[in-house]
Amino acid sequence: MYGTSSISYASATPNSVSTHARASALMDVESGRLLYSSNGDTSMRIASLTKIMTAIVAIEHGKLTDMVKTSKRAVGKEGSSIYLQLGEKMSLSNMLYGLMLRSGNDAATAIAEHVGGTEEGFVHLMNEKAVFLGLKQTQFKNPHGLDEDGHYSSANDLAKLTAYALKNDVFAEIVRTRVKKVPNPHEKWEYSYINKNKMLAMYEGADGVKTGYTKKSLRCLVSSATRDGQQLVAVTINDGDDWADHRKMLDWGFMHYPLHQLADKGQPIADSSYAIGQTFKYPLEKQEASAVQSKLVLYETTTTRFALGERGSLEWYMNGLKIGAVPVYDAGSRRLQLPETSQRAIESLAEFKKASGQKERSVQSQSIIKVMDALLVH
Repeated sequence: MYGTSSISYASATPNSVSTHARASALMDVESGRLLYSSNGDTSMRIASLTKIMTAIVAIEHGKLTDMVKTSKRAVGKEGSSIYLQLGEKMSLSNMLYGLMLRSGNDAATAIAEHVGGTEEGFVHLMNEKAVFLGLKQTQFKNPHGLDEDGHYSSANDLAKLTAYALKNDVFAEIVRTRVKKVPNPHEKWEYSYINKNKMLAMYEGADGVKTGYTKKSLRCLVSSATRDGQQLVAVTINDGDDWADHRKMLDWGFMHYPLHQLADKGQPIADSSYAIGQTFKYPLEKQEASAVQSKLVLYETTTTRFALGERGSLEWYMNGLKIGAVPVYDAGSRRLQLPETSQRAIESLAEFKKASGQKERSVQSQSIIKVMDALLVH
């Protein structure tokens, strides 16, 4: 055993937290640890929270510089809209802003038809992704979230999906945007997409994610926030007081389950010639410190991983349950010098910003944000 880390705590044993929601969940993004759940595995209607999956599938399968043409089917879509006109073309990157900031059902349909060939083809990709992520209480019938039998998810599944999506820099960039200006092919003035997510102004550190509502699902919300390097995601389904409940849930999570760095990249492993190949962090409550241990597992020299430079893994356990693992290399390995964020991820975000014409916030955009904040606070 590698041993337990010396960790200091300021929080007390967590008191229970509650919401007005029919279902709710709170998760730490980096570790994927579910910190709180109430009725979290029950499949329910999720309205426009569907668009979280629509966005991440489009980002992963589409080309952000592509021009998406609006079909008759997209223009005629009921509910929330960015008011695309028949035959109108907009870059996929900018249409994703319309999807996530304004919850455009027309944008969702246009994106689905462009990326998936047909709306039905895109929905197939959505369900494939759900299976890949292990979302067992989730099934999609459309890309927008309008009520349809057989279209559902759960609070726990949505937390897992969102934690995955937030690790994509393009997705994270979109959902934290307060105001987005987009070229208008019909007029001299630009489209101005103002994010419907009030949490961005109401909660310190808020950085996403999506609102939702239909007459059958009622109010749904997924929010995220980052404080002291820790990001949490909160989910409520059918909650008439969701803004207040999300503030309460996030405060509770940050207070009682702070993220602790249990291992540093390059840190030598005692009594061995190996070093830790990746930083490892995990949210821990005060009483859990003594239950965290790690075990060094070495690979056979004949394995592919060994040939690629890995010598084993350091596995972390709490109360006998595995909570994570990091690769282990020879202490002098060049693999230890590689950045943990891939160059491709950096390039993808740069390409996205270029494709969407993103620049520093204009004076006008800053003024809009100030007005929004004043209205929400008061």
